[in-house]
Formats: sequence, structure tokens, C-alpha cells
Amino acid sequence: MSYYYSIPLVNEAELAQARSVLGTGLARIIGYFREDGIKSIDQLEAALAKRDAAAMVIPAHRLKGESRQFGAQRVGEIAEVIEKTARRCVEQRSLPDEVAGEIAMLRGCFMETLQLLGEAMPSPLATDEPLGESRINPRLMPTSIARSGGLR
Repeated sequence: MSYYYSIPLVNEAELAQARSVLGTGLARIIGYFREDGIKSIDQLEAALAKRDAAAMVIPAHRLKGESRQFGAQRVGEIAEVIEKTARRCVEQRSLPDEVAGEIAMLRGCFMETLQLLGEAMPSPLATDEPLGESRINPRLMPTSIARSGGLR
């Protein structure tokens, strides 16, 4: 598993490319990534508990693709290994136990990646644009702010 730590969490050049293409929409895409990623990781953990390789393929594939769209390299690489191994296990009718380590490290890596992506995003407060409901996604705010109904 130490191999994964040699892979950067986020490739800055790929993130910059996504930022130039998506502009202010990048924050929205990262919000979707957060929601979908958590669901995918939940599904992967449940599939591992059931030792169900077939149930790992789609969430791993989804997480791989979404991660790579803006340079989340480490999560993308881990998800790819899980996907490839799960596909092989399905074909060989074997158990997916060998990806238990990858699945175990995935949630922590994902959360660390989200934190880094959040830090890489310009703050909405740093712009001259007015702060409207459409500009602020509560899922990207600290929990205390989101629960209070947003910034006032």
C-alpha cells in the first residue's frame, strides 16, 4: 500500500486545467464529487463486507472517473486498482479480499483530497461578486455555517 503514497493527492496541472475549463462551475462539480464519492465508498465498503466483487465494479469505476476529471490522482489510482481487481475476481469467480487494504485507505484519502481541493478553490468571499444562494453550496461550507442557514 505504500506505493499509493508516492502518488500526489491532486495533480496541480490537471486541477488548473479543470479550473480553466469549468471556471466557477468547478466548485459545483467538487460538490457532486463529494456526494458521489461518499456513496461510492459506502458501496465499496459494503461490497467488501459481503465479499461481493461484482458490487464493487460500478462504484469503483464511477469514483475513478470522477476523480480524474480534475486531477485527484491518488483516489483515482486506488479506485482503478479496486475496479480492475473486482472485474478479475468476477471473471475468475474469486473473492475480492485482496483489495481490502485499498478499500480501507480509500475513505481517508478521499477526505484528505476533498480538503486539499477545498483549499485550492478561491473563496467566494474573495471575489467582488454578490453572495447569493446560487453561489454558495451548503455541502462545501463548514458544518456549523451550513446548519445555521448559510452566511448572513
